[in-house]
Amino acid sequence: MQIIFLTLYAYMKKNILLSLLSACILWLAWPPTPYVSLLLLVAFVPLLVAVHRVQVSAKAKKGKAVFLLALLTCFLWNTASIYWVFNSLNAVMPTAIACILALIPFGLAALLMALCFVLYHKTRAITKPIMADILLIGFWVCYEYLHQSWDLKFPWMTLGNGFASNHQWVQWYSYTGVYGGTLWVWVSNILVFRFYKLLPNKTITAKNIKQKLIIVWVLWLAIPIGTSLLMYHNYSEEINPSNVIIVQPNINPYLKYGGLTAQQQLDTLITLSQQKAKKNTEFFIWPETALTGLTHEQDFRNTANYSTVKTFLKPFKNATLITGAETFLTYTGPQTPSATYDKNNKVYYDTFNAAVAIENSEKLQFYHKSKLVPGVEKMPFTTVLYFLKPVFEKFGGTTGGYGYQQSPNNLYSQSGIAASPVICYESIWGNWVAQYIQQGGQFIAIITNDAWWGNTPGKNQHLEYAKLRAIENRRWVVRSANTGISATVNQRGDIVQQSQWWQPAAINQTINLNTTLTFYTQYPDVLVYPFILMGILGVLYLLYQKFKK
Repeated sequence: MQIIFLTLYAYMKKNILLSLLSACILWLAWPPTPYVSLLLLVAFVPLLVAVHRVQVSAKAKKGKAVFLLALLTCFLWNTASIYWVFNSLNAVMPTAIACILALIPFGLAALLMALCFVLYHKTRAITKPIMADILLIGFWVCYEYLHQSWDLKFPWMTLGNGFASNHQWVQWYSYTGVYGGTLWVWVSNILVFRFYKLLPNKTITAKNIKQKLIIVWVLWLAIPIGTSLLMYHNYSEEINPSNVIIVQPNINPYLKYGGLTAQQQLDTLITLSQQKAKKNTEFFIWPETALTGLTHEQDFRNTANYSTVKTFLKPFKNATLITGAETFLTYTGPQTPSATYDKNNKVYYDTFNAAVAIENSEKLQFYHKSKLVPGVEKMPFTTVLYFLKPVFEKFGGTTGGYGYQQSPNNLYSQSGIAASPVICYESIWGNWVAQYIQQGGQFIAIITNDAWWGNTPGKNQHLEYAKLRAIENRRWVVRSANTGISATVNQRGDIVQQSQWWQPAAINQTINLNTTLTFYTQYPDVLVYPFILMGILGVLYLLYQKFKK
């Protein structure tokens, strides 16, 4: 093995530098760094050049060389951009174990990304270059779609998310969603790479092709940006006001279940809410798991938390509170795929990371978080990884895994306003949030707890991604975070107000409700399906060629 790596290093020294250059550019361009998102449009070019050099070399084991180069780029990019995952793990377990577990999101995404380049390398050897380029996009889109769909889902690094810090340039996400950004990035990189390949060629034909490539590339950049800026400056919201209070109690998540009593936490939430509330306030938004204590949903009205909240709401006759809570339900049989059997009480049960709507009536509404964090809230591949459950129990989750819903549902005010409750991690799924809006959601309420990561870019990235949901659906986003950053985002994706990190706060915001459906809302992620088909056909073609030999 050592001989293989030394041999690869001997002829890849320059290629390794190119691989490192791509990793650096990708990291620099990634949110929350402002103003440099356009670097994504050329970030993969050095890596593509390195792959090309391997392809045309006379050395053996080309596939391994491509894999290692791509893995280096993608692993470093992922690690530098989401290193804060390690911070959250290291806070509750030994550093060595935290390092190993952090490799799951860092390494798994990098492996899948590197596999895309290996498939690209294989197709270049048996197809025309333009077909290999198209298939590269297909392979990459397949990876992104897989990574938002399977048990180890973590679509944080979907390429289209990279423009969140410069949302003025991607207003067309209201048609394409973030996969439009992925396509924008890859076509741009391929065009620049094509230009690079022709640089040594001095023929008239090559010169004409280079000129055409420059024109196409400039248009590929200018048209989306120009269109987006026109959309941004010409977009106006329909006036349909509703007053909302967003609360950030700033409770240390590691003290939430022991350092403070449930009543102390509730008193903090109520005091902050009353500081900003008005008689016409229609919604109070409290963060994820704001109400502590595991509560049976059928007995929710009999709890001390409920009585205290009802007393608080009395002066605000038209107000509805949307708050996070931990709840559970029991069944006589296994009524859900996630139900766990309690041998002592001989019942099946589900625990939920829930959003609850409470108003000045006896009506209660629940939504159960459904996009669950792998390991922390839902054990992936439970039959294989069952032994890891006790490790993740320390992380605020549940060893049995939370229950979930198959589809989202809105929570309604007394006057019929539909709020779309999105809990934490769910806010990075454009297609999931779009389902709320299809059902009549008039604004998006994100409730979260971002303090597990500490004062790192993780909390900023999470906020920036919320701007993309606002653009895709043309809905206001109101975001209540336990320890920051809480914010309000208008329908163009502008952050209107935001709190400071690790400070208690309340925000009073009059938002505009919207009922119009964007193209993306009606047809979420429709852009991905042709590319998924291309990726699958590309893999099948490679297998066919292999078996044919």
